This record gives sequence, C-alpha cells and structure tokens, in this order.
Amino acid sequence: MSLMTRIFFAFALLVSLSVPVMAGDTLQQAKKKGVLVVGVRNLMPPFGFVDQKHMTYIGYDVDFATAIANRLGIKLELRTSSKPLIPLLQNGDIDLIAGAMTKTAKRQQQIDFSHGYFLTGQKFLAKKGKIKTLKDLEGQKIGTGRNSSSEQNLKHVLPGANILTFPGYREAFRSLSLGAVVAISTDEPLLAGLLVSDADKAQYEIPDISISEEVYGLGIRKNDKLFLDLINQTL
Repeated sequence: MSLMTRIFFAFALLVSLSVPVMAGDTLQQAKKKGVLVVGVRNLMPPFGFVDQKHMTYIGYDVDFATAIANRLGIKLELRTSSKPLIPLLQNGDIDLIAGAMTKTAKRQQQIDFSHGYFLTGQKFLAKKGKIKTLKDLEGQKIGTGRNSSSEQNLKHVLPGANILTFPGYREAFRSLSLGAVVAISTDEPLLAGLLVSDADKAQYEIPDISISEEVYGLGIRKNDKLFLDLINQTL
C-alpha cells in the first residue's frame, strides 16, 4: 500500500470517527443502547427544574421526555448544560432537546421540531408600578437569556434599549432584585416560574405587555422522520 493510500485511509477513518450521529439513526441507536438521552434545562420552572426534596429533575419537559422513553420501553437519561443544546444534539451527545425551546426559523434551519406543545408570549417582569407601557422601557437596561430568542425579540422591538444577557434567567432575576436592570424579559410562564418560590414576589409584577408569540417544540436532528413521527404520536 502506497504512502498516499495509507494517508487517505487514515484521513477517512478520522473523519468517520468525528462525524455526529447521522439523521434517521436516533430511534435505532436509542433502542440499541437501551437509553434515551435528553437535554433539559434545570433552571426553567415550570418546564425544567430541580425538586429540592428529592434532588431530581422535574417539570413539563421532563414529563414529555419520560413519556417518550416509556413508549420506547427504554431508560431515560437527563442531561443539563450551561451551553446551547443544539450543538450537543448535532454532535450526538444527546438524542432530543426538551428545553422550553421556541420554534424559530433560524433554529429550524439547524434542527427539526415536533408539533408545538405550548403557546405563550414574551413579556416583562419588573418591580410593581415601574412599567406600564412599552415606551417605559425605551433606553432602559433589560435583562434576558444569552443567545435566546428573547434577546433577538428585544433587539427588534426595543432597538434603543440596553440589553444585558445572562447565562440563565435566575441570574437575570437577581440582577433585577439588585436594581442593575429595570426589567427582565422572556416567555411569560418562565417569568411566573421565577416568582413562585421568591420570598419577595409581592414586590414584582408581569405587566400585560406582550412582544411576541412563542411556540415550544421538542428538538431532534434534521431529517430523522421515524423518530419525529414517534415523538409527535407520543405528544
């Protein structure tokens, strides 16, 4: 075998080892492994958060993931990450995203989505009486999640505002409590979830100001039709 041939085969082997799970393989691979690996969020009540009593993940998204694993008759493994979940899905580190994820055109270029399972809108959380109309937020500091659809919506609707981004919404809420931002913004149920266990929740409100319509879906790799059909049937 010539040197060039050996180099070619070595390169081909390296590429084959680095290629993520191919579309259409998820169902078969999950059954073969006997486990479905699902990426969830652990700081997004009521969709994904930690039950402090039992130290387990709970929430709507966890319930969906559990139902899908049960339908397959295999174990469920939940993973959380502070990093974006889409690259983890594309690389094959997880099989499914269940993370209160809005179905956006940009994301649909990267992954496929299940049927929508929750419809909401993006709103604001602020100290009571501070925000009455959208104009009250012009030029103000507003906190939201980093690399989120909420961040993009704010930039579009309030181009003159100072948008501060945080790794998670609890960090954004903490910034609001310290007065570093006038309001925080994301989907309404996530804002409500932040207030549920807060001792000072009476000081805050979610004004009736909506700047978007958000539809959540479960995320899978592109062109994985068999898996997508099973997910939609389960939902």
